[in-house]
Amino acid sequence: MNQESLFDDESQLFADGPDAPLAARMRPRTLDEMIGQKHLLGAGTLLRKSIEEDKLSSLLLQGPPGSGKSTLALVIARATKAHFENCSAISSGVADLRKLLDAARIRRGRGIKTVLFVDEIHRWNKAQQDALLPSVEDGTIILVGATTENPSFEVNGPLLSRMRLMRFEPLSEEDIRQLLVTAISDRERGLGDLEIKGDQAALEYLAGMAAGDARRALTALEAASIALERLEPGQRQLTL
Repeated sequence: MNQESLFDDESQLFADGPDAPLAARMRPRTLDEMIGQKHLLGAGTLLRKSIEEDKLSSLLLQGPPGSGKSTLALVIARATKAHFENCSAISSGVADLRKLLDAARIRRGRGIKTVLFVDEIHRWNKAQQDALLPSVEDGTIILVGATTENPSFEVNGPLLSRMRLMRFEPLSEEDIRQLLVTAISDRERGLGDLEIKGDQAALEYLAGMAAGDARRALTALEAASIALERLEPGQRQLTL
């Protein structure tokens, strides 16, 4: 990936080292690895084509926790030829935002696009959201915002009208069960080295209790694996 980027290498995008939580290690890296959201990311969909062809416009990703909003932003960062900036609405103020926008204008003058991802965008006040408007409107940045709230109430109308709203659905139990199976068998990023055997009933229970949240399911699986790790190989059976 030859591009000027906020990140020197992908390890800064994907916190997937051996000491990272299982949910972080198993985070999808490509569109093909993402689970669920076929209505948005299936073959031939407008959003998928815009990412693959690097013709992205500003987006607002709305949906429940663990459904893939932040993951999609990171996949976009990996796929796009633009400079990628990651900004949290919880910890960033107007001054921080203005610095990011000033840098984006300089980049734009050199022909480099900037994708700005704002997690929890509904937490920004009106002044912060208004500060984004001119840069979104004139193309200085491509804004990708994520929210768990109803955007009609939490995002300013003028800003919302300049973004394409993408509604994420909770992941299905089958989606999450398949993710758990992959995590158990994956030797590179998952628990494959432990040689755990997962009972169908146990996997179905974890998928059901996750309530559509992949992160919750993987965190529970990791907690169970800590106890199983103490057993000898061949005895590591994940049961209900």
